[in-house]
Amino acid sequence: MFLLDDLFIRPFTSILTVIQAMAVEELYDRDEIKNDMKENRLLFELGERSRAEYERRSEELQTQLDVANQAHETLSTKIQVKQ
Repeated sequence: MFLLDDLFIRPFTSILTVIQAMAVEELYDRDEIKNDMKENRLLFELGERSRAEYERRSEELQTQLDVANQAHETLSTKIQVKQ
């Protein structure tokens, strides 16, 4: 019975874990969020974005980054994905 579990169930679970890791990596791309933060700052410095809009967008991006960091931290305890 355990042999069958090792042969059929464990590889399937491993594949699902890797797919989940890839989905989280794509959905919560920290580098993309950081680039958006830089772009937001640049647009503000160039005068193309008001202070209120800049601050609102900064808070939104910081929240996204916090969620992404938490998702990656949770995922890293389950699996390590090499980039």
